[in-house]
Amino acid sequence: MKTITIDPVTRIEGHAKITIRLNEKGGVADANLHVTQFRGFEKFCQGRPFTEMPSLTARTCGICPVSHLISSSKAADQILAVEIPRTGANLRRIINLAQIVQSHALNFFHLSSPDLLLGFDGDPAKRNIFGVIEKFPDIAKTGIAIRSFGQRIIENIGGGKRIHPIAIVPGGVRKPLEPQVRETILAELPTHLSAARDTLTWFKRDLKKYAEEARVFSNYPTLFLGIVDEEGRIEHYDGKVRIMDASGRIVRDRLEPCDYQSYIGEAVEEESYLKSPYYKPLGYPNGAYRVGPLARLNIADSLGTTIADEEFAEFRLIEHGPVLSSFYYHYARLIEIIYGLERIEQLLRDEEILSPHIRARAEPNHYEGVGMSEAPRGTLIHHYKIDKNGLIEWVNLIIASGHNNLAMNHGIAQAAKHFIDGNNITEGALNRVEAVIRAFDPCLSCSTHALGKMPIEMLLIDADGKLVDRKKR
Repeated sequence: MKTITIDPVTRIEGHAKITIRLNEKGGVADANLHVTQFRGFEKFCQGRPFTEMPSLTARTCGICPVSHLISSSKAADQILAVEIPRTGANLRRIINLAQIVQSHALNFFHLSSPDLLLGFDGDPAKRNIFGVIEKFPDIAKTGIAIRSFGQRIIENIGGGKRIHPIAIVPGGVRKPLEPQVRETILAELPTHLSAARDTLTWFKRDLKKYAEEARVFSNYPTLFLGIVDEEGRIEHYDGKVRIMDASGRIVRDRLEPCDYQSYIGEAVEEESYLKSPYYKPLGYPNGAYRVGPLARLNIADSLGTTIADEEFAEFRLIEHGPVLSSFYYHYARLIEIIYGLERIEQLLRDEEILSPHIRARAEPNHYEGVGMSEAPRGTLIHHYKIDKNGLIEWVNLIIASGHNNLAMNHGIAQAAKHFIDGNNITEGALNRVEAVIRAFDPCLSCSTHALGKMPIEMLLIDADGKLVDRKKR
C-alpha cells in the first residue's frame, strides 16, 4: 500500500502531519491527522498553587492565552466559592471577545485567505500572506488592522500585555477600566466594524467559487456542542452547554459545565498526541461532535447584536437545518468578528463598566473547580483538584482543537478521496487536504496533552548511505 505524507501541515498553529494511504488502484483508502508535538501541561502544573494556574496555563499558547486565563480563572473561582462582581465579569468578557476578534482575523486573513484569494491551485511560493499583500494589499491591511485592534484592547484592559495579559485573576480582574481607555476603544470601533462587514461582503460574493470545496471539507453529519445563555443566544464567557444533532434537534440542553465528565468522554489514539473527545451516550467514535464558530452559530437561537443577527439569518439559509460543511467555519468566523465588535461596544456602554468593584477575594473553600468558556476555536475546559494547602493535585484540560479531532480526521479523508488521484498527484489536491485543517483553525500547541504513542520509524544508515536496519512502532 502506497502512502502520501504531508509534513508539515502548513499555515496552522503548531506541528502536525497528514498521512494518506492509497489502495492498489491509486484511490485513497484512508487519511489521518497526526499531531506530533507534546506539551504535557496537565502534569507539570501539579504541585503549583492553584492561584498560579491562570498565568501558567496561558503560556500554553501565544495565540489564545486569554481563553486559558478565562477558563482557568473560572475554575479557580469555583475553588474560592466566590461570585464575581458584575463589572469584573464584563471586563473578562470584553478581553475574551477581543481575543476572538484578533484570533479569527489571524486565521482568516493570514492563514486561510491565500487559498481563497490566490486559489487552491495557486503557486505555493506565492500562496501565502506575502502573496496576498502583493496582490490584494487593501485586504491584507484590513486583516492586520482588525487583529491589531483586538490585541490593543487586550493590552489596554489586560494590564499592558497583548500576548499574556495579567489582569484576569481568580475572583475577577486586577484593576478597573480607565475612562480614557473606554473612549479610545469606542472611537476606533466603527472603522473596524465597517472593514469586517466589507470583508464578509466579498467573501459571500465569492462563495460560489468554493462550491466544490464546501461539498467535501468535512461535510457530514455530526453533533454540535457549545455554550448558550439563558435565552439560547450565543455566549462565549458563561452559560450552559447545548448539544444539537445534524438535523437541528437539540439533544441535550442546559447542561452544567461542572458535569462535563457525565456527557463528554476522552479517547486517546496511538497515532496522535491530540485527544479525541466524544459524546458519551453515543460512544466512541459515533459520538463525534464539532465545536467553534460553526457549532456556535448552529446551536444558537440568535446572537443578540443588530448587524451580526442580520448576517446570522442569512447564514442559516445555507441549509434547511444546521450548516454541516466545515468549509463554512470561515463564514462563521467573519460573523463572529462582527458580533465580537458589536458586543464589545454594548459592554463598554454599560453604565457600570467603570465601577471599581471588580474582584472578590477569599481563601479556598472547595477542593475542586471546573471552568468552561468559548475560545476562538471552541469550548475550553479546565478542571482542577487541590490539596488542603491549595496546591494542584490533578488537572484535566480539554482544548477546543481536541473536540474537533474526530471531525478533522473525517474531513481530510473525505477531501483526499475526492481530490487525490494516486496516479496523478497534484500540489493543489494536497493543498486542499491541508485546507480542511485550516478551516478548523486548530491550535495544536494548546491541545496536545494525551499520553498516547506516536508511530515511530527508526532507520539505521551506514557511512555510505546504505540502509542497515529499520524498526517501526
